[in-house]
Amino acid sequence: MHFTVKNLLNIENNIKNNLDKRNINTKPKIIAVSKTFKMDVILPLVNYGHINYGENKVQETIDKWTEIKKANPKLKLHMIGKLQTNKVKNAVKIFDYIHSVDSKKLAKKIVDEQSKINKKIKVFLQINIGAENQKSGINKNEVKYLFTYCKEINLDVIGLMCIPPINVDPEIYYNEMYQLNMTLGLEDLSMGMSSDFFKAIKYQSTYVRIGTSIFGERT
Repeated sequence: MHFTVKNLLNIENNIKNNLDKRNINTKPKIIAVSKTFKMDVILPLVNYGHINYGENKVQETIDKWTEIKKANPKLKLHMIGKLQTNKVKNAVKIFDYIHSVDSKKLAKKIVDEQSKINKKIKVFLQINIGAENQKSGINKNEVKYLFTYCKEINLDVIGLMCIPPINVDPEIYYNEMYQLNMTLGLEDLSMGMSSDFFKAIKYQSTYVRIGTSIFGERT
């Protein structure tokens, strides 16, 4: 068995045990964050049957995944990095989910481009939950207005996404995200990475983005 599959099974097992202890029935989907990794490391997971993968560069994703996706139509690709409007046209062709919508301009561009190819992308609104200057994402106080706009233009927003500040216990932010999501009546939450996904699932994250714990350190 390939090390990536072993790592994935180990994570799934740990998540299951963690949820059983808390009496939680829903289990989050694991996005294997495959950005920068070559296909020879990713393919064992694909062949095992894992479905969700995260990338953060449009061209890299097209180069890596176009043929693999044709051969495996069940695969779901998640755009987890910042998306520039000039990359949207190509992004909507290859991605199934976009986790980083943080402006009306970007939302409108996605709607326009996906309608041209008759596709409906699932979207998360990215919240800058720690109000950090260097991070993208919308201020938590403005999310309601962006969400309302997205509904008006018929963008399929399924939940909120965040990357909490590093070197701080993320629980306070995950709790805040959970409350925000509830306020908007959304079902999905994209939060939690290799270092803190157990804390994220405590606050009902439905998509956890795990790279290092599956593939190892990036070089």
